[in-house]
Amino acid sequence: MEQQAADVLLATRTALSQASALAVQYSFSVLGAVILLVLGWTLAGFTSRWAYEGLSRVHGIDETLARFFTNVLRYALLILVFITVLGQFGVQTASIIATLGAAGLAIGLALQGTLQNIAAGIMLLILRPFRVGEYIETSSVAGTVREIGLFATELKTGDGLYRLAPNSTLWNTPITNFSREPTRREQLKISVPHEDDIDLAMERLMGLAKADSRVLTSPAPSVFIDSLGDGAVSVTLRYWAKTGDWWLVSRDMVKRVKLAFDKNPAAEADASDAAPPKKSNGEATAEKPTQTRQ
Repeated sequence: MEQQAADVLLATRTALSQASALAVQYSFSVLGAVILLVLGWTLAGFTSRWAYEGLSRVHGIDETLARFFTNVLRYALLILVFITVLGQFGVQTASIIATLGAAGLAIGLALQGTLQNIAAGIMLLILRPFRVGEYIETSSVAGTVREIGLFATELKTGDGLYRLAPNSTLWNTPITNFSREPTRREQLKISVPHEDDIDLAMERLMGLAKADSRVLTSPAPSVFIDSLGDGAVSVTLRYWAKTGDWWLVSRDMVKRVKLAFDKNPAAEADASDAAPPKKSNGEATAEKPTQTRQ
């Protein structure tokens, strides 16, 4: 009986000794892990803020892109800190890294389309083929850009509809930007019968262009014979205007040409270009633009 009590007492002392040793050993590990977490969290926050401020000073870097890169940097640092903390407790971090790599590959394959949109969004934000407020047209979508996101771009169509276009769609197709260049060319054609005075018709067209102060003098407007038909001669007036004035100038010019040639019903005016009509605030309306013929 006494022997059994002694054995129990010895076992208890041994267990307590081992527990004390483990407590001392892991207390330092826990303390080191807490210190690493605090330092890592602080360092990640400081580094991300520093990177955001640095990217914000770079010309051409969009705020959305700057925030995306800083968030990626912050979470990458936090993952590195987490793996380091696990190493404090004797966990084999190599297996964790391999697991994370496999999981990342699986997620990447599952979200392939989404990742394509993100990559396209980053390229659109870096290269800037269009900006907010500009009117663009692609083979599948047209409208005024309202917001450029990492996944999709928001547009407002000419007839006031909301449209969301995936970035990969915009990146993989030619884009026509009607607002990017400060000036834009217009040309207007009329048909003059052979029996009419062709020189007088050309003088009228040139006079109408020069009389409008919105028509630019450089490049100067020009009038030339475009082609010869069986019953009429095709005469073209070509001029340049500021992009913001282009629509109103082109419509006014069609009206003035019509009035100028009203006495000659055989002369038919034809505007060769069209674009979205502009309101006073510059917003496009319902008419769809077509590209200018050179």
